[in-house]
Amino acid sequence: MPHAKIVGSGSCLPSRVVTNDDLARELAARNIETSDEWIVERTGIRQRYIAGPETTTSDMAAQAARQALQDAGLSATDIDLIIVATTTPDLTFPSTACLVQDKLGIPGCAAFDIQAVCSGFVYALSTADAFIQAGRARNALVIGAEVFSRLLDWNDRRTCVLFGDGAGAVVVTASDEPGVLAARLNADGSYKDILCANGHVQDGQLSGDPFVRMDGQAVFKLAVNSLAQSALDVCEDAGVRLEDIDWMVPHQANVRIINFLGRKLGLDSDKVVITVDRHANTSAASVPLALDVARRDGRIKSGDLVLMQGVGGGFTWGSVLARM
Repeated sequence: MPHAKIVGSGSCLPSRVVTNDDLARELAARNIETSDEWIVERTGIRQRYIAGPETTTSDMAAQAARQALQDAGLSATDIDLIIVATTTPDLTFPSTACLVQDKLGIPGCAAFDIQAVCSGFVYALSTADAFIQAGRARNALVIGAEVFSRLLDWNDRRTCVLFGDGAGAVVVTASDEPGVLAARLNADGSYKDILCANGHVQDGQLSGDPFVRMDGQAVFKLAVNSLAQSALDVCEDAGVRLEDIDWMVPHQANVRIINFLGRKLGLDSDKVVITVDRHANTSAASVPLALDVARRDGRIKSGDLVLMQGVGGGFTWGSVLARM
């Protein structure tokens, strides 16, 4: 049975950088008070990237995919599976994956989206692993991409300071060498109301609340507990110890959650990849963006054991343990 191995990564960020000071000035015009100090203390976020009105999720996804293909030394025509994790698709349908496929010029292969919000990339990577193990794909593009800023209520300070836009991608290929060692995916729909955007299109009109709403305390507690147990479960499945992990690449939602999780698992802070300070929460894009940053700056190397985790609305969570 082949292993699914990550052999390349790439990313794409919008050109517009919005610092906390920039955001504070914009919100002040709406009579909403915030500051760089307030945001950093509570979230660890210092800036985020915001897409312009002309930029689509598929644009960023395709650019991240091109970088990942170049990093992997493959061409687009080598790809036989495209999975895009996104909460902000370009269209109701066709899928964003089909739009990416068209932009890359590789018609014919399977292409579909996965919607698990901030857990989306972990879900997508686990799905690609299953395809490759089953012999139904050899070279897959797994992409997390979001223009999450378009779901934000800019009058709600609890949420609008937290998110940003971007895309990250990996190339996963069939290999005789160990790659994805184990994966755990979970969800509990009874927590659907603690993080949600309840708007939908009905009869050609927007119905419900289209903006992100969040119970921050409930999300914090559930995120830490569920991810800690998920880490233990996936390590048990793979037959490795937590202390054997070289790097943890968690969902980049809030530095407090990341630090609390690291302490709960007993992982040294220098083993945890953190990019939330520069990217903010980019939902399904956050894990592949952080992974790409750490691969390109030389921290994550070939042979390293990497734990990737996502947690988000649904409520969904999951972990993938992979040998790079």
